[in-house]
Amino acid sequence: MAQELAIHGGPPVRTAAFPQWPVFGQEEEAAVVGVIRSGKWGRLDGTRVEMFEQEFARYQEAHHAIAVVNGSVSLRIALLATGLEAGDEVIVPPYTFLATATAVIEANGTPIFVDIEPDTCNLDASKIEAAITPRTRAIIPVHFGGQPADLDTILAIAKRHNLVVIEDAAQAHGAMYKDRKVGALCDCGSFSFQSTKNLTAGEGGILLSNDTDLAERCRSFHNCGRLPDGEWYEHHLIGGNSRLSELQGALLLAQLTRLEEQTIRRDENGLFLNAQLADHPGIRPHTRGHGETRHAYHLYQFRFDAAAWDGVPRERFLAALEAEGIPAMAGYPMGLYDQQLFANRAFGPYTGWRNARSELPYDRAGFPVCEEVCRDACWLLQAMLLGERADMQDIVDAMCKVYERRAELR
Repeated sequence: MAQELAIHGGPPVRTAAFPQWPVFGQEEEAAVVGVIRSGKWGRLDGTRVEMFEQEFARYQEAHHAIAVVNGSVSLRIALLATGLEAGDEVIVPPYTFLATATAVIEANGTPIFVDIEPDTCNLDASKIEAAITPRTRAIIPVHFGGQPADLDTILAIAKRHNLVVIEDAAQAHGAMYKDRKVGALCDCGSFSFQSTKNLTAGEGGILLSNDTDLAERCRSFHNCGRLPDGEWYEHHLIGGNSRLSELQGALLLAQLTRLEEQTIRRDENGLFLNAQLADHPGIRPHTRGHGETRHAYHLYQFRFDAAAWDGVPRERFLAALEAEGIPAMAGYPMGLYDQQLFANRAFGPYTGWRNARSELPYDRAGFPVCEEVCRDACWLLQAMLLGERADMQDIVDAMCKVYERRAELR
């Protein structure tokens, strides 16, 4: 039998730390110092943000890129640029960071939740058409945790109903759907560079598109409504200053040189964990083979079956795993429909939803898969998957040890 559990005083499987995030070195230091010494710290004065836009677009296989202050703003700009009007409905998943839905509200639209797939946590494409009404204008699939959504099916639905598709790729830098990088596979794509993201400058975001007209509108919205060939004090759209700073642009240029190698390593380690845990009782890794040819693994996700662990609660399992040196966490505790913001329609001055319908279907009964996932999902964060194969084996060994002595956890 395995040694005594660490949570009860036994020796842990692992005492070494996993890789820390962010990863940085002299390249990042030199890049930032160079901007400081140049005296050109703003987007309108320098060249780093423009260079980063070009390099990131090239990396993600997109024609156009517009860097902005964060990934929430990028989603709102995308919605405005695609022509969303007050009360227009936008289909989003309920298991995501709230910005996917609040961006719709801030564009004076109406977020309509559609349930997720149980084995990817991505928007369930098979349930989209039932949610479409004459007011539906757009779909925002989220590549949740870095796993691309079912874009072929979603795009086919959008074509039938004349809908816009905006990819929320905040967690999917470098991810590939059928051998093509995500972000510009639909009308527009939105990424985040917030501090936990696989490509980071602490904060920031970017929009990608292959549609030149749409990209120009996005650029105007992010730059106070100006046009490329217009005068300085000439404003055509209700845009604000959402420009990224030169300091962040320089930092991102340096970080981008690391992204490909890091993404490959995460994907390989994720596949290893999947193979090792595939037959582990009560541990169900998310499945592959849904079109993703590379998973960004911003999160390594698995479902925990308490019944297979003889009634051990998920929280007790996670605490035992933590004691063994494996920092894991529970997923989102509730769907967005249960957040007070949505339950109470606390949308402030944004009243576009009232134009669409008097009642919004924000009732948990309509989202059984999301409810299940909120009860049993577990996450490993992306930096862990930058480790060596031995580090991944420690994760497996710790789960096996805890399972073997599970009776002591009830």
